[in-house]
Amino acid sequence: MLPYAVIGAGPMGLCTARRLKQVDIPFIGFETNSDVGGLWDIDSPTSTMYQSAHLISSRTMTEFTEFPMPPGTPAYPGHALMKHYFQAYATQFELYPSYRFRTSVIEAKPVQDHWQLLVEDQQGQHMVSVAGVLIANGTLHKPKRIRLPGDYTGTRLHSAAYKTADIFDGQRVLIIGCGNSGCDIAVDAVHHARSVDIVVRRGYYFLPKFVMGKPIDTIGGKIKLPNRLKQAVDGAIIRMLVGKPSDYGLPDPDYRLYESHPVVNSLVLHHLGHGDITPRPGIASIAEKTVVFEDQSQSEYDLILEATGYELDYHFIDQSLLNWQGAAPMLYLNVFHPERDDLFLMGMVEAAGLGWQGRDDQARLVALYLKQLTEQKASAFQFRKIKQQQVARRCDGGMTYLNLDRMAYYVHKGEYLSLIHQHIQALEDH
Repeated sequence: MLPYAVIGAGPMGLCTARRLKQVDIPFIGFETNSDVGGLWDIDSPTSTMYQSAHLISSRTMTEFTEFPMPPGTPAYPGHALMKHYFQAYATQFELYPSYRFRTSVIEAKPVQDHWQLLVEDQQGQHMVSVAGVLIANGTLHKPKRIRLPGDYTGTRLHSAAYKTADIFDGQRVLIIGCGNSGCDIAVDAVHHARSVDIVVRRGYYFLPKFVMGKPIDTIGGKIKLPNRLKQAVDGAIIRMLVGKPSDYGLPDPDYRLYESHPVVNSLVLHHLGHGDITPRPGIASIAEKTVVFEDQSQSEYDLILEATGYELDYHFIDQSLLNWQGAAPMLYLNVFHPERDDLFLMGMVEAAGLGWQGRDDQARLVALYLKQLTEQKASAFQFRKIKQQQVARRCDGGMTYLNLDRMAYYVHKGEYLSLIHQHIQALEDH
């Protein structure tokens, strides 16, 4: 029996490898870097991490249940601690021997009853035959760039290239984008730059990292409320704690809380309130270093940083093989191809509070399905019918998520995990 290929050794790739090994499904792991950790290894050639980066969700809501972080780990650990955590995970479950490091997958394509991978390592390029492919190379690699309205002559870069704040020394800085990375970087820039402005084109909800000394995502987690009621209650609490965005010169959201990913940052509103960061509307035009905004205000900038997010990028496989529709592949539970049982997209999922355990549950389901397919179990064939018939089902939990590219693979944690666990139970019972 040919092994399966697991592409990537970040958290998703590692838990996928762990679950395959647990049910004796043979596999080979491929990782471009020299070690595990993926995005969280800042020294990896594919990492878009920056020095000040920490978890946005808290440690207990993010860690693998069967492998908790060591005692004394802070509530929101930084990237260096996370790198060590994933190294320890790979050591604990003996995953290192299954990986080929410094090895990139250049192309993956099906050939008759198996897949051929063109890989490149230190010896050059060569072909590897595998039974199927589990893609776990992450969603935050290809920068989403924007077209500026004019010819800008200063320094311009994407947040993917940002590492340390010394690039801001003495600079007049304009940050485009007010998501979590944009706000983190704006806070970094405050301590180095001559000035820091941030373009905010639509409203965001801003959440502090701590409430009453506890990580905000651990507060009220055991209280289950209907979506609309939870949105109203949590929204009122946030307004009481930090006020409205318009109190800080920002636009207020025109949607309900949780219908887009909120910004979790305890410092950006502080610096906005102190005048260290100046909010700006959309850009109307640019001439050399002068930027004119939609409210007709203008200013000069030495550096423009685009914190405009990322595009899904699986460059080594043809999009048609992934059932790509619009901004993302259309797959059952964001994982399962409707027609193929030898191709899985691991970790293409975002949800408030899903953590790595939610992704591990995903990997467990895939491993169980593959195991039962090899054993010709009726429960596997029943699951195959479900993934074919319900491929278009979006696990939104009744939420009206914003129609944005980055929300194309966003799910409601409760509904998503409920379905995952139902399928795991059905496969384990047969």
